[in-house]
Amino acid sequence: MESRAEPEGGRRDWRDVARDAADLALLGILLTLAAAPVLTAAAAAGTASAAVHDWTRTGSWPSARTTVRRYGRSVLPGVPVSLLALAVVGLLAVNLAALAIGRVPGGVVALAVTALVAAGLAGYAGLVVVEVGGCRRWRAAARRAARACLDAPTRWAAVSAVTALAGLLAVLVTPVAVPILAGYTVAALHAVAGRWPALARAEVQ
Repeated sequence: MESRAEPEGGRRDWRDVARDAADLALLGILLTLAAAPVLTAAAAAGTASAAVHDWTRTGSWPSARTTVRRYGRSVLPGVPVSLLALAVVGLLAVNLAALAIGRVPGGVVALAVTALVAAGLAGYAGLVVVEVGGCRRWRAAARRAARACLDAPTRWAAVSAVTALAGLLAVLVTPVAVPILAGYTVAALHAVAGRWPALARAEVQ
């Protein structure tokens, strides 16, 4: 992975864009492989987020040694987070499936409300991943993301839309492309979450 710093003259051509796209695709593949044991999913997501955090702020990807060290240090702390995320996803999936086939009452209204709740939780999870990328622990990142959701609901809604779109694309694209999509999703979360600093301050006031 190479630096994305602006070339001499401040102009970027198609080769720079293609290089960035290839880097994010590789990031997604590595993220998927690291998350394959399931219990390491949180550690993989946090490490990928930290890499994107460095990339967007310094113009360069972290070294392989730094990335491996970050991943190793976050595996054990990330196990409870992975289990919690798995439980929440499983519960929401069961509820959505039951509503969709009519096994529980509520119909279209209950299905829409549950889908909105799922999207909101996914957006919150996306903000947590972004915060973890800033070298925060999971608990601190969760608290900061919760405050961000309350203080800047517009940003929360935007991140929720990103996660919903990523989920839809994951269903529509061929399975082999899903790991590539993961890298682009992490980058999109950082890009969208970082676009509303002024708006977040205004809503706090």
